[in-house]
Amino acid sequence: MSMIDYLPRLLGKKRKTALVLGGGSARGIAHIGVLKILQKEKIKFDLVVGTSIGAFIGAAYSLGVDMKKAEEMALTFNVRESLDFIIPPGLGLIRGNRIYSVIKDFLGDKKFSDLKIPTAIIATNIESGQEVVFTEGPLAEAVRVSCSYPGIFAPQRINGQLLVDGGIINTVPVSVARDMGADTVVAIDVGFCVNVGEIKSIFGIIFQAFQITGDELNRHQSKQADIIIRPELKGINQLDFDSAKIAIQKGEIAALEKIKELRRKIGVINT
Repeated sequence: MSMIDYLPRLLGKKRKTALVLGGGSARGIAHIGVLKILQKEKIKFDLVVGTSIGAFIGAAYSLGVDMKKAEEMALTFNVRESLDFIIPPGLGLIRGNRIYSVIKDFLGDKKFSDLKIPTAIIATNIESGQEVVFTEGPLAEAVRVSCSYPGIFAPQRINGQLLVDGGIINTVPVSVARDMGADTVVAIDVGFCVNVGEIKSIFGIIFQAFQITGDELNRHQSKQADIIIRPELKGINQLDFDSAKIAIQKGEIAALEKIKELRRKIGVINT
């Protein structure tokens, strides 16, 4: 640990450490594997910031949920049974009430004030393009809008704002952690699935374009972190929920590779 890291302690100031969980839909299940290791190794944080599926898993972590329970949920989750299509489509193709039920069943009726670790959840105001940061109110409601990818899930209006997925504006919200006073930031970046090869349909073109843009945004935003945990998720795309077991294993591997660095940077402070 450098003198810069020690200085706040010498001055009697506790450094504030933050864990940031990025978006990525099914790829984000790898967050569970990372958090399983962090819980086992007793690596602790003063702040959690999450967007999209990172908001969901981060909220569970901040509530003190054992990540083995989250793993069980991920391994039994059936995405097809959780889709309630809107006919005819309105502001989205999927209403999102079934997904909301999954979120609420897992998190309960908890509020931000019930969390054991202060947490921020990111959403996007689709009408203004502004970032919205939730730090109070019903937890499941904030997670729902943070996971509502525009054009797919119907947006929700909260406090006069039409809100969608936080990953649209901040895929790995390190900047929010910094704004909230974090001195040291650990970011979990699950990335996007950019496939190299021939594309034969317009849907393939659109999907690949989103992957390239998202991956570039992820890498730019995660660079602001002090430690980046980036699981190797080659071949797993955002819709590949059937690969939950592999994603979790990859998350565990990525976390284990960073344990020494984590202990060197923040472990001494948090013990």
